[in-house]
Amino acid sequence: MIAVRGLTVHLGGHTVLDGVDLDLPDGGVVAVTGPNGCGKTTLGRVLLGLVEPADGSVRGLGGARAAVFQEDRLCEHLDAVANVRLVLPHDVGAAEVTAELRALGLTADALGRPVRDLSGGQRRRVAIARALLAEADLVVLDEPFTGIDAAGRDQVLARVAQSCAGRTVLLITHDQDDALRLGATVVDLPRAQASDDDGRRRA
Repeated sequence: MIAVRGLTVHLGGHTVLDGVDLDLPDGGVVAVTGPNGCGKTTLGRVLLGLVEPADGSVRGLGGARAAVFQEDRLCEHLDAVANVRLVLPHDVGAAEVTAELRALGLTADALGRPVRDLSGGQRRRVAIARALLAEADLVVLDEPFTGIDAAGRDQVLARVAQSCAGRTVLLITHDQDDALRLGATVVDLPRAQASDDDGRRRA
């Protein structure tokens, strides 16, 4: 289990997270929801090792980590398969990557085009595939389904649920419906200004 205790983060002179406690059970999905600016993304970035907290601790955080960020973070001139393979071991071949992209609903004609020519939903599928194929013990998904059309959302959700089974997942989302469909435990994260009586906010 990953145990977050008393996590406090200051960014740009502001307290973004203030004494947050959170448990992520091994192999479970926890969805963090809450208003804009409450620190959801910052929490994910702490778990990924991208932000250093001012106080508190994170225990049980070991092994490889993968993420879908709010930005796709793709190499614009490369095609979908090449973008995914960039972050994977050399023994993961193009056929395996192609199969994952197709399972997420990327069309055959989109596979060979530079990602700069893809739609927002297609680009999102590439970013998701990259995280799903990574050999990661922890997967952080930050608003992963943004830009995916309603018709394709069910397919993507089902594939994410299947691929993340047995892995620890932190889902950052405004959509509790998506969280419930992934079988997540939903935790609401209030803004840092709202603290309980002992000055610590519990998630």
